Amino acid sequence: MGRHTLEGNPSIVVELRRTARARRLSLRVSRLDGRVTLTMPPMTPDREAFAFAKAQENWLRGHLAQLEPAEQVAIGGTLLLRGQKLPVRHADVSRLKIGNDAILVPQGRALNRAALQAALRVLARNALATASDTYAARLGVSYTRLTIRDTRSRWGSCSSAGALMYAWRLIMAPPAVLDYVAAHEVAHLREMNHGPDFWALVAALCPDYAAHRDWLRQNGDQLHRMRFDD
Repeated sequence: MGRHTLEGNPSIVVELRRTARARRLSLRVSRLDGRVTLTMPPMTPDREAFAFAKAQENWLRGHLAQLEPAEQVAIGGTLLLRGQKLPVRHADVSRLKIGNDAILVPQGRALNRAALQAALRVLARNALATASDTYAARLGVSYTRLTIRDTRSRWGSCSSAGALMYAWRLIMAPPAVLDYVAAHEVAHLREMNHGPDFWALVAALCPDYAAHRDWLRQNGDQLHRMRFDD
C-alpha cells in the first residue's frame, strides 16, 4: 500500500490500495477516523490513480468537513458507557471509579486514561462473556476462547475453530446492542455464514436484532471517536 498527498489547507493523505477484486477506481472516507482510501485494480498506473483522486478533491473535502472530530476523554467531559453519557469529574475517592452515573477521579489528580481504558475492557469482557455463555447454552454449543480487541473494521467475529472475538468498545453501546453482537457471533457457532438459516437463528436469540444492528450502523462511529491516549 502506498500513499499520495493532495496539497491544500489542510492536505489530504490518500492511502492507495491495490486489490485483485477491484474492477474500477473507488474512494472511501472512513467515518471513524477520516482515513481516505483509494482502491484500484492491480495494473492501474499510479498517475491514473493520482488524477482520479485530484478530480474528486472537492467531494473528499466536503465529506471530511462533515466528520465530527475525535473526543479525548477528559475531566469535565463525558464518556459514553452502556448507551449513557456519564460525566467525568473529580470526587472524594481514593482511586479511579466507574460509578453508575459518573466516572470519578481522585481529587487533585489527573485522569489516568490508560487505567480507565483497562477498566472498560474488563467490563466489556465480563458483559460479553456473560452474553456469549447465555446464548451458547440456549443453542447447545460452546466456544473455544473469547478475546477482546480494539477493532475498527468489525464488532465481533467467530472463527471456524470456535473462537469468539469482540470489540471492547461495545461496552459504550446500549446493553441490548452488545447482547445482539454476542448473539450474532454465537449463532455462527451453528451457522458459519450469513444465509437465511443464520439470520433465523439470530432472530430466535434476539428478536429485535434489526434495530440493534441499525443502531451500530448509525452510531458506531461515536464509540470509535472516544480517545484514551495522552
